[in-house]
Formats: sequence, structure tokens, C-alpha cells
Amino acid sequence: MPETVEPPVNGQPSRPRHPLEGVRVLELANYMAGPYCGMLLADLGAEVIKVENPQGGDYSRLSAPFVDGEAAGFMALNRNKKSLALNLKDDRGRAIFLDLVRTADVLVENFRPGTMDDLGLGCAKLSTVNPRLIYCAASGFGQTGPYRHRAALDLIVQGMSGLMSITGEPGRPPVKVGVPVADLTAALFGAYAVLAALYVRDRTGLGQHIDVSLLEAAMALEVWETSGYFATGEVPE
Repeated sequence: MPETVEPPVNGQPSRPRHPLEGVRVLELANYMAGPYCGMLLADLGAEVIKVENPQGGDYSRLSAPFVDGEAAGFMALNRNKKSLALNLKDDRGRAIFLDLVRTADVLVENFRPGTMDDLGLGCAKLSTVNPRLIYCAASGFGQTGPYRHRAALDLIVQGMSGLMSITGEPGRPPVKVGVPVADLTAALFGAYAVLAALYVRDRTGLGQHIDVSLLEAAMALEVWETSGYFATGEVPE
């Protein structure tokens, strides 16, 4: 649970020890964008409950290197979180999850668009259960549009966004950025949007649906290159 609030000092109201103390986040996510977003919120003091499939959980649990049988990357991405295994295809599992939703402030997921709707747990459904819920969905190409159902990995997005074409040396092939920058940037934008939505909810009492895509996040990093292209028509190299 979040740390307790310190008692008043000299009659002054107490302050939370962390900015998001008392905020409950449900995370249904694998690998990078969703878990990194949840990690950022947990680092700020939110109570993050990672809900995993009982059949193996987050895929990153299987990724080397391992420390005492635990994946080092999984431990880093999921620090400060709680873990719960639920079968969301089972009626009892969905009922337990909906009970959690009623107590939650934020939900973060990075399934392929439509997956949560197929489970009967999409944003529209959850908003009726908890109108204050902030629902943050991260995907390769967003929740709408012609590519919404396409699978996307960071490498694919780096290529499609143009990041690879401006990375490397003249006369040689495009080069991938050394870290999964599209995943990480989408996670950062997701956490940034969640903080804004929490602020708005304090005034309106209502949650929001946040749609974050890896492709748009990667392109947002190219603000200098794209501005030059639209100004001059020259393709950046």
C-alpha cells in the first residue's frame, strides 16, 4: 500500500511523501510501453497493481538475462508494483477485475486495439463501472485508423516513422536507435497524459480515454527534422 501521510507539524496540514500517493493504477501490459508507463507512475508513488494472465504473465518474464531465476529486465520495468494473476476470459476473473476497477483511478493497457472490448472490458464498459477512471491505451498505430489492427514492434515503428533513415552514416544503410525509443517515448507521453487527466478530473470528477501510439510518439521526436521538411521540402538525411 502507499506510504502513510505524515502527521501535521506545528498545526500545518500534512503532505504526502510522494506526488501520486493514494492513486491506484491497474496495469494490463506486456514488455515495454505499458509496463514502463506503469513504472513511471509507481516511481511517483502510485499503487500500481499489475494484472497478468495466469498462463505465463508478462512476456518479459522469459527474457534473459536472469538473476536467481528472475528476468532482470522484468524486475527493472516492474519495480514498486504489486502483481495479481487473473484469467479475464473467465467470469470469476472478470468479476474480480471489475471490483478492482471500481476502486481504481487509472488503467494502463497495451493490448492490440479491440482486445479489451472482446473481453467485455473496454473503455466504454469500464467507464460505466467507474466514471472517474482514466483509461490509457498504448498501441502501435492508435485505436483508430487503417493500421489499428496491425502488430507493431519498436523496430517496425522506428523504420516507419523515419527515425532509422536519419540515423547512421551517409551512404550506409539506416540504423536502429540503440534503445527501444518508440516504446519508451509512448510510455512517457502516456504517463504525461495520465498526470494531466488526473488534474482535470480533480475539477470535473470525470475520467478520460487516452490513446497513445508508438508511431506518433516516434514522429513527435522528429520535431526538428519534420519542421525542416515542411519548410524546405528537403528530406532529412
